[in-house]
Amino acid sequence: MENQNNSEIENPKSEILHVPTMSQMVAEGKQPEILFWVGCAGSFDRRAQKITRNICKILQHVGISFAVLGTEESCTGDPAKRAGNEFLFQMQAMTNIQVLDGYGVKKIVTGCPHCFNTIKNEYPGLGGNYEVIHHSQLIQQLIDEGKLKTEGGQSFKGKRITYHDACYLGRGNDIYEAPRRALELLDAELVEMKRCKTNGLCCGAGGAQMFKEPEPGTKDINIERVEEAAATNAQVIASACPFCMTMLTDGVKQIQKHIEVLDIAELTAKANGL
Repeated sequence: MENQNNSEIENPKSEILHVPTMSQMVAEGKQPEILFWVGCAGSFDRRAQKITRNICKILQHVGISFAVLGTEESCTGDPAKRAGNEFLFQMQAMTNIQVLDGYGVKKIVTGCPHCFNTIKNEYPGLGGNYEVIHHSQLIQQLIDEGKLKTEGGQSFKGKRITYHDACYLGRGNDIYEAPRRALELLDAELVEMKRCKTNGLCCGAGGAQMFKEPEPGTKDINIERVEEAAATNAQVIASACPFCMTMLTDGVKQIQKHIEVLDIAELTAKANGL
């Protein structure tokens, strides 16, 4: 998150988001309920920073004590590993594990399926064992507990929304219902694309492809995906991954359709008037 080491960030409504770092909380003799792992995209990509702020708004709204690592957070190593550089991945992972263990972190929520998958499934092999949940799972839990409702926020009634399954949430970790449960709260019309859930189509950014140009072909995969979304006549494409967000947004620009691409956290925050 931009200026992630700052404890207060102004949101567009001029309210103050209190986002303490782990070092600040430890200095005060406190331990947060969860660590919010922001991730590289959520920290440095301007579009993804909006998602980060909305996750913080939700956490603050429901009264969950949380903190970020700030400048002590480094890349999980996912892109390096997918690109074949196992040595670099392990260096990055071990550095992060030392920081997390040094603070006694037990529970982590992530805004990125790639961070989620790496910390949850690959860090244990290097000694990093934590309870890791994705923000869509957290939102589902908060809805089930009655802590998130749609009172006083933006109404999505009558809107057609289609959800794009991120690979590392869906096929990678079998998480299909949590994001859809969050969308049900909106009282919108949820329409599925032809390829969804276990048959979902990648946005094209996985496997470190986010950071390189595509190989020659007849059509970019993100164009193929947004064409499928447009075929549902959806007004909104819901996403739960910053990489997917970039690819889908670029795809919508290419096909020149008026379709919004919004993250689950953004939709939830809007519905709750945050």
